[in-house]
Amino acid sequence: MALMPKRVKWRKSQRGKLRGPAQRGNRVSYGEYGLQAMGTGWITGRQIEAGRVAATHFLHREGRVYIRIFPAKPVSAKPLETRMGKGKGDPEDWVACVKEGMVLFEIGGVEEDVAKSAMVRVASKMPMRCRMVRRRHGL
Repeated sequence: MALMPKRVKWRKSQRGKLRGPAQRGNRVSYGEYGLQAMGTGWITGRQIEAGRVAATHFLHREGRVYIRIFPAKPVSAKPLETRMGKGKGDPEDWVACVKEGMVLFEIGGVEEDVAKSAMVRVASKMPMRCRMVRRRHGL
């Protein structure tokens, strides 16, 4: 089942704007290697789950996969072949708002070449270009 919040204060939300680079969530915090978004957009709960499954399947229960994003924004849609008017559609999907530079997934406890291969598989499931980044120990 796709990720979604247990309860929300408001059932429907406006689309909003995604401007500028990510101010937070842009460093590797939990694992050793991370997958960083190079674009801006929405990632659905199904896409996040597909990335998680791809990473855990490739790692064969070695290491640990951390998911740094959560789909907390409802996206509504009107049914097909419905006339205009009659209000806003019902929530169809849940998305995570991703800005350029955000770390989406992290992997720890494995070698670099294994992590790179896993990240390539996860990046193929994402709707934007991504790159692998390494943890900076000086900060």
